[in-house]
Amino acid sequence: MATIHDVASVSGVSTTTVSRVFSQPNQVTESTRLRVQAIATALGYRPNRVAALLRSGKTGTVGLLVPDLENPYFAMITKGVQAHARESGLTTFVVDSDEIPEREPKFLRLLATQTDGVLLCSPRALVEDAATAKGFNVVLVNSTYEGLPSVSVDYAAAMLQAAEHLYALGHRRIAYVGGPQTSWSDRMRRKGLTTAVEQKADLNIIDLGSFAPRVTGGAAAADLAVASGATATIVFNDLMAIGFMNRLTERGLSIPSQMSVIGCDDTFVAQFAAVPLTTFHIDITGMGARAVDLLNKQLTSPSDSGVVTDTPWPGELVVRASSGVAPDRRPS
Repeated sequence: MATIHDVASVSGVSTTTVSRVFSQPNQVTESTRLRVQAIATALGYRPNRVAALLRSGKTGTVGLLVPDLENPYFAMITKGVQAHARESGLTTFVVDSDEIPEREPKFLRLLATQTDGVLLCSPRALVEDAATAKGFNVVLVNSTYEGLPSVSVDYAAAMLQAAEHLYALGHRRIAYVGGPQTSWSDRMRRKGLTTAVEQKADLNIIDLGSFAPRVTGGAAAADLAVASGATATIVFNDLMAIGFMNRLTERGLSIPSQMSVIGCDDTFVAQFAAVPLTTFHIDITGMGARAVDLLNKQLTSPSDSGVVTDTPWPGELVVRASSGVAPDRRPS
């Protein structure tokens, strides 16, 4: 059977380079990687991954802690993380806290001690989690905290776009259905809506409170939105927006003629709702991949990684059928 020395000799590279091709492919130029892989295949060489990991003292795994895998947002993050980690020769362990914040510090500690690093996604107990994260290789996803590297979205700007869109359609009384009270992204959404009110003197944002970030949470908020006299509602995420619209339909209300609705994240459910949902689009799987890059940088070059807080991940408002002209602004 061919050895790593055979592959290195035929390829004209060092054994270290051959090793990196199979253990850290992102650290090797594409031309070299493809050449070495082709030669290894031709020679019948198979790297001993277990032995390599034992020599390095690493597990070859990364952890991903998410609040709820049933939420399509976190399912898409997971797909992005797993695919990119696999390209880097890493296996992903996924843990779901089931939207119970008290579980997060324990799960984070468990993952951090049994993997090479952890991606902490949308933490609900951030202060406790951040304290636990100190000393470990951790990257935040969809959140920020001083001293920890992160990939996040400018949700304040997203909500400002949503509010401006509704304002242009004539809406002056807009309700907001919030997510978990401890959610960083919910705080950023509220910040953007506050800015919208500051910029538009005749705009009124009605805070309906915090709700479970699931279909049931959106449904629970719908009656409150109707009672508030709002003509449009911005909902924390797409999943909640689906529940919100379902409840409006049950009550015989028409969307958007009697209530415009905007969600957030543009997960797959947005396009297939009974009334296609206007929402803020984000490259969610891309965020997961970028988070793996930041974590991999910590793992491969710890002395150079520093604390990297990415420029906010870009997005755009996607207008669909759920948002329309305010009832009192339509031609008679």
